[in-house]
Amino acid sequence: MTKALLAAVLAAVLSVALGPRFIDLLRRLRAGQSIREEGPEHHKEKQGTPTMGGLLIVGSTVVAYALMGRFGTKSFAVLGAIVGCAAIGLADDWRKVVARRSLGLRGRWKLLGQLLVAILIAVVARHQHVSTRVFIPVIDRHVDLSYGWYVLVFLMVLGASNAVNLTDGLDGLAAGTTTIVLLAFTAMAVVAYQTGQRHVNELCSHVANSARLNCNAEGAHWVVYRDQSLDLAILAAALLGACVGFLWYNSFPADVFMGDTGSLALGGAIAGFAVFTKTELLLPLLGGIYVVEALSVIIQVISFKRTGKRVFLMAPIHHHFEMMAWSETKIMVRFVIMSSICAGSAFVLFYHRFSEYT
Repeated sequence: MTKALLAAVLAAVLSVALGPRFIDLLRRLRAGQSIREEGPEHHKEKQGTPTMGGLLIVGSTVVAYALMGRFGTKSFAVLGAIVGCAAIGLADDWRKVVARRSLGLRGRWKLLGQLLVAILIAVVARHQHVSTRVFIPVIDRHVDLSYGWYVLVFLMVLGASNAVNLTDGLDGLAAGTTTIVLLAFTAMAVVAYQTGQRHVNELCSHVANSARLNCNAEGAHWVVYRDQSLDLAILAAALLGACVGFLWYNSFPADVFMGDTGSLALGGAIAGFAVFTKTELLLPLLGGIYVVEALSVIIQVISFKRTGKRVFLMAPIHHHFEMMAWSETKIMVRFVIMSSICAGSAFVLFYHRFSEYT
């Protein structure tokens, strides 16, 4: 537990401490954000603000995890998802910087990269004996998806990374809401760790020599489960801390944007944590704000194509509130509050029926 807290603090300190030099480097590289013409008019003032700030988030996370983590297979797979999705986003951001326009990597290459990340997560999960059964909260039933589970993992990576990307349209919005989601995942991993520790202690009390525990099949299972859960908590806490530190420079008015490098990496992390905590079907509630953002775009496109009318003043929905004269700070704070309600509700469902998620 102490290591998880230290990882969060270390990542936050690294983000804040390295921020000025990193932003200065981006300015020297002329890695400025290109603003879409069809966006809100006042966003044109942000033209040229350094982007690719996601590298600061990922870098701080990697360093904190390397110093505090235990390099468990599950957490290493999530870290691979973070780095893999960050690489996709970096390629996208770099093409935008070079071309000096808001169009980056072609969609099919993004899709291929996200597919590879999903394959990595799914293969490692199955190797670690993660079940293809999913627990449906509220009705409290398990469903074995069999091969359909692999499709679900891909949809989770695709949906989460793109939804966080859509949310990243206002200063501090994506980093702020993701911090809340990561806090929920950290708490879930801690609950799993504590449960594993309790089972290990119960088994030890029945074994004369605690060293013999590793020779006991059930004992070995809970030792591994405990250690892997702690490692997931450390990684989630490190990423959380990195996001908090990044907010120092990304809050309104932003000195740097995370770009696709950051938003895709955060989405990949969220999908990975959901797979390894067996909260696949809680993900839409955990990331409720992301779902609303994505749905607003889908609804807007379908409505305009079919009727020629727009449901929202502008999509994604955070732009709709901007057009209603809400300040960026007000939107960001209210979305973070809504994200807290959604993530808190998901954690309650997880905690209430924890044994069904293992």
